Amino acid sequence: MRVGVLGGGLQGCCIALELASRGVEVTIFDKNDALLSRAAVANEGKIHLGYMYAGDPTLSTAKIMMSGALCFGSFLERHLAQPSHLFSTSTPATYVVHRDSQYSVEKVSSYLKAVHGLVNSAAEGRNGAYFGKDLRTPLRIWSAAEKDAEFDPAVALAAVSTPEIAINPTPLARTLRECIADCPFIEVRCNCTVVRAERESDKIRVLIEGLNGGSESFDHVVNALWDGRFAIDETLGYRTSRPWLHRLKYGLSFQLPSDVRPPPSTTFVLGPFGEVVTYEDGIVYLTWYPECLLAISRDVTPPDWDTYPREPLRSRILTGTFRALSEIVSSLRGLDVENLPEATVKGGTIVAWGKTDISDPTSELHRRFEIGVTSEGRFHSVDPGKLTMAPYFAEICAERISPA
Repeated sequence: MRVGVLGGGLQGCCIALELASRGVEVTIFDKNDALLSRAAVANEGKIHLGYMYAGDPTLSTAKIMMSGALCFGSFLERHLAQPSHLFSTSTPATYVVHRDSQYSVEKVSSYLKAVHGLVNSAAEGRNGAYFGKDLRTPLRIWSAAEKDAEFDPAVALAAVSTPEIAINPTPLARTLRECIADCPFIEVRCNCTVVRAERESDKIRVLIEGLNGGSESFDHVVNALWDGRFAIDETLGYRTSRPWLHRLKYGLSFQLPSDVRPPPSTTFVLGPFGEVVTYEDGIVYLTWYPECLLAISRDVTPPDWDTYPREPLRSRILTGTFRALSEIVSSLRGLDVENLPEATVKGGTIVAWGKTDISDPTSELHRRFEIGVTSEGRFHSVDPGKLTMAPYFAEICAERISPA
């Protein structure tokens, strides 16, 4: 059996590895020079347990996110032959209720407790599944003195420690690329843009532009494209009636100087705010919505936005984001933003259902549970929703193509 996988981001690579482990020959097509080189490395890598989604009081988003999170580490261990706790991960996230939050401290706190109860139930009998972390540890509400020492008390109304972590996407991408390159069942074709898919008897044919362009038929085709998925689905006659958004969002990362106290990994909720992610190797990631959300497109195929912004935009994002977050997080103050070691600004497209951005409390962006694998015969389209879900949906997709 031969399977064509469209898109060499995290979702496409996970699907290819899972299929290859079942003896399936896979060809990955990607328009870029290398796999995992755009959106896959332009985010904080949070492995969501569901704490983010107080805007979905049904807990449906939390439930699916924790399913993905509890699968993530074991997937990496199986395919990359490395214990999950050895990957570069962050310190656990503290959720801070911003003074302009769409929900009160009481409502956010109640939601966090409800999610943590579900996390404990989901992790029962799977000790260590979440990167070796003990998820049974209770949430911790910071004292007022502790909170005010770390955050601007006029902005941070409450702080709650959770076990949620992020995985540094850059070394993860590097390890995945090496693993795929060594796999005899996977062929990689970069600099290839798939422009359409067609049915032909018991095959799916894909038409390709770029190096070695032309067409090729496969027993199954998986559409794991990120910002180009809707366009390819349409070539087979599938057009969704739901509204969607393509959003261009940037973040910055730098190596924390050794003499500086690491900031806590912090997510500000709930609304158009941002976060701080401190990885255990000393890399710090920052993003702040007012500075980092640069564009929104409702087109089937969004513009080919730059992963690395050019000047003067790069400097504007860097200084604006750092200025905003350092006003709130005390341990960021005093850093010289002009001379941060290895300072990098990079961004990517975020694809999600909805008509409005997260500044709207009713936006569908606050609900990420209507995602997954849609299969029509030999064609499969995958909407991961978040990085967290890629391994989980890879296993579902592979099981439909080649049951274990």
